[in-house]
Amino acid sequence: MGSNGLRYEIAQNAYIKLVLHSLKHPTSAVNGILIGRISPSNDVVEIADAVPLFHSHIPLLPQLEISLILIEEYFSAKGLNIVGYFHANERSDDSELGSVAKNIGDHICRYFPQAAVLLLDNKKLDALKKSKERSAIMQLYVRDTSKNWKLVPSDANRFSLKEPSANVVLLDYIATEKWNGIVDFDDHLDDISKDWLNPGLFN
Repeated sequence: MGSNGLRYEIAQNAYIKLVLHSLKHPTSAVNGILIGRISPSNDVVEIADAVPLFHSHIPLLPQLEISLILIEEYFSAKGLNIVGYFHANERSDDSELGSVAKNIGDHICRYFPQAAVLLLDNKKLDALKKSKERSAIMQLYVRDTSKNWKLVPSDANRFSLKEPSANVVLLDYIATEKWNGIVDFDDHLDDISKDWLNPGLFN
């Protein structure tokens, strides 16, 4: 099956980690890497985990290259790979997928052609805080045959939460300001004692 027909499913902890990362840095663009595998039936990209990357400068090189190498080394030993990219824009009223996000997505596609880019939907995030939103508060972008990034309409049912209750759990974490515990690669590069894998986040 070609990448245009794939569905994408994100696990609760990966989803929550990315949203909390954006909430921790509300005035900055943030990004992250999606970790997962293709399902045995070859029709679903299963996003099992996520790694928050940067919140100060979102460069292509060299910090991105260093982080991708470390991430790939760690997760490949667990049978998982980099399967996509997450981005949240600096301005809450900006709903466009910008050139930096597209470039990083292109970079990841060189290694995983079916890669997805997820963009935080700030309108849905606001609705979530009012307890009205039950679907994923991210927009799915995939590359078309011309290698251009295209928004997949939400009614196409191509992107879903693995656990339907993920937003309920997320709301609880927002209420308790759980985002304060998020560590990204920026934090790790400043202080290597801070673990970018966030092992204690959900304890």
